[in-house]
Amino acid sequence: MRVLVTGHNGYIGTVLTPMLLEAGYDVVGMDSNLFERCTFGDESAVPVIPEIRKDVRDADVKDFEGVDAVFHLAGLSNDPLGDLNPGLTEEINWKASVRVAELAKQAGVERFVFASSCSNYGAQGDAPVDETATLNPVTPYGVSKVKVEQDVSKLANEHFTPVFLRNATAYGVSPRLRFDLVLNNLTAWAYTTGLVYLKSDGTPWRPIVHIGDISRAFIAALEAPREAVFNQAINVGRTQENYRIRQLAEIVVDVVPGSRLEFAPDAGPDKRNYRVDCSKIERVLPNFKPEWDAHKGAIELYETYKRIGLNGTEFEGPRYRRLQHLKELMANGEVDNTLRWRQPEMSA
Repeated sequence: MRVLVTGHNGYIGTVLTPMLLEAGYDVVGMDSNLFERCTFGDESAVPVIPEIRKDVRDADVKDFEGVDAVFHLAGLSNDPLGDLNPGLTEEINWKASVRVAELAKQAGVERFVFASSCSNYGAQGDAPVDETATLNPVTPYGVSKVKVEQDVSKLANEHFTPVFLRNATAYGVSPRLRFDLVLNNLTAWAYTTGLVYLKSDGTPWRPIVHIGDISRAFIAALEAPREAVFNQAINVGRTQENYRIRQLAEIVVDVVPGSRLEFAPDAGPDKRNYRVDCSKIERVLPNFKPEWDAHKGAIELYETYKRIGLNGTEFEGPRYRRLQHLKELMANGEVDNTLRWRQPEMSA
């Protein structure tokens, strides 16, 4: 079976792709490679597969010919990036994603697994919500994910099966590591400064899930019977892995020797507050076997930072912060204001 992974060179893609290869799948990637200079650790850890070096906005039906399934990960990857230019977030995360699904369907792709997000729930309060809850996104990123689900679901038919995996907030070590994710960030603060530094008051709830477990969910959604996942939204994570931000901070303090908790002077409430019920994934994807929890993940992050020798300059610099990296590429004239490469040799 041939699987095309958009964003295969990103944070999740560089973990998911080797797992697909190990499972025996024929894998091809599609990526504009905006973050090719952002490798954490050994460059050889980034999997080398046949790839289409292309922005998903420029995808063509020919790119999907001979493909059995598409894993659509590509897009502006978080709320700060979504706020960079809400118009671009709409263009890339929503409209281009719907077009990718349309092209895939036209090319005869049978299964389309979309990396959606629990950000769709937005401001919900303290009660756990499941997939039937009213969606209440509070950022351009969350809004874009909701719109993709709404539009791609209309494409579903007997030959085309979309699946919407609403991932909890990701964490974990990757060859394309991101520090703009809560557990990754707090552990990096603790390791490089001795502080677990909170910019909110720590009370909001957040579900979290390791990128290895996200990858397992994608493979389980690919292998599940069509009737189990057809046009379904599924929360990805474990119900017990919902934490208040302060609880995550306390886990990090427990893991990183000599660290302590500190709040930013202007720390206040965060309107993004949601807990998710993940019982559905246990029912519909019984082959999904998550292996991680927050404590184990914090240990992995700490030990990796120590092994690599992470320092504060790197941690706070543009190499590992998606928003800062894109701003630097634009300031240097390497990409234009639509986030496309300017150099002909680096374009699609």
